[in-house]
Amino acid sequence: MRPYELTLTEAARAVAAGELSPVELTDSVLHRIESVEGHLGAYVTVLADAARQTAARAEKDIAAGRYIGPLHGIPMGLKDLIDVAGLPTTASSRVRAQAPAAHRDSTVAARLRAAGAVLLGKTHTHEFAYGLITPQTRNAWDHDRVAGGSSGGSAVAVAAGEATFALGTDTGGSIRVPAALNGVVGLKPTYGRVPVDGVTPLSWSLDHVGPITRTVADAELVLEALLTSEHTTSAAPEPRPAEGSLTGLRVGVPRNHYFDRIQREVEEAVRDAIDDLRELGAELVDVDIPMSEYIQATHWGLMVPEATAYHERTLRTSPELYSDDVRTLLEAGVLIPAADHLRARRARTLLRAAWTRLFETVDVIAAPTATSTAAHRDQRAVHWPDGTEESVPETYIRLSAPANVTGLPALTLPVGADSAGLPIGMQLIGRAFDEGTVLRTGRTYEEATRTPGRATLTAISLR
Repeated sequence: MRPYELTLTEAARAVAAGELSPVELTDSVLHRIESVEGHLGAYVTVLADAARQTAARAEKDIAAGRYIGPLHGIPMGLKDLIDVAGLPTTASSRVRAQAPAAHRDSTVAARLRAAGAVLLGKTHTHEFAYGLITPQTRNAWDHDRVAGGSSGGSAVAVAAGEATFALGTDTGGSIRVPAALNGVVGLKPTYGRVPVDGVTPLSWSLDHVGPITRTVADAELVLEALLTSEHTTSAAPEPRPAEGSLTGLRVGVPRNHYFDRIQREVEEAVRDAIDDLRELGAELVDVDIPMSEYIQATHWGLMVPEATAYHERTLRTSPELYSDDVRTLLEAGVLIPAADHLRARRARTLLRAAWTRLFETVDVIAAPTATSTAAHRDQRAVHWPDGTEESVPETYIRLSAPANVTGLPALTLPVGADSAGLPIGMQLIGRAFDEGTVLRTGRTYEEATRTPGRATLTAISLR
């Protein structure tokens, strides 16, 4: 196995044991980028020389006995909404084509730097994270398909071996949707759990930062680093093992919303995965998703005016620099009355209370991550058998928005593929600040079924 194909956990163990050097690992990933990036467009910029220098320092420190922990010497990508000192944050937009370099690291970049991670470069986002497509980037499994968004660059980089892990942001599914469409793992932590200072906002009420990885165990390692301001670990990485059983775990299976208007193959794969959870000892509990008819309106009532408020000055002075889809959404925000935004805030409070009551009866909810697999790049709408029609972004956001509105932790992991070989993701949602249960459930499933979020890298990125 080539170093770029290793999961974070595998690479970290090899580095800690002296079996793999950070320089060798980083070179392998950089060579992979050289091989496939021209077809994929995952990166805004690649910092090859700087990455090699950082890897060389890591190698020297580890050899001298100064091993920091599981991210030491591990190559990563950061979504280009995340400030890194000395680099511009372009948000993949012409609005910031002449953006100056950031003066300081965002908190998450600083914590990953302190953990010893090697920055490979900044990954593409749908412009200012305002979309579910990431048009600059192509799906790792089929280049004629969308990558998903807005963290499409990060998800594709991880899926294609162009990064061992990456960070994304999630306002309405922007970590989970591209992770699901590219067959990797994505974690949106609880709202407020991971600091967002130094990260370009889309919607202050809904924004989250989290990891995109190849396995659930990898996501645990990155989350631990994001939650730690100082890193003094010197032992080799030993992620908590899956218990092999989910006995006692109550898994909520939605009767409504999550299985409404989805592709048949997506439903079948997710229901099969839920059956696997039962085989692992979990108790399945049918649940009704509360206030589901208000989720989309609440999400848009929060996000749209907040996004417009952030962009108010440049929307007035340089509207022509925005792409058409983003400019249209920003202009729409001007038309939303303050009373509607306040009603959305009130609805969010009621939704959070209702979901809190729901989690008195279950420990996690298992559901599809997205209604469908990756759409063709020129596809504009999805037509459902009941005669309804949705735009591609609308259909992707429909199942991911609830966890943003409620702020609950949500994990996506791959559970199969459709007849075209495109990945399908299952979403696990938990109680606020209970990422541990969500991750344990996902890791137990992953290890029992041998379907980790790791693509067969020789099979992808070559179509």
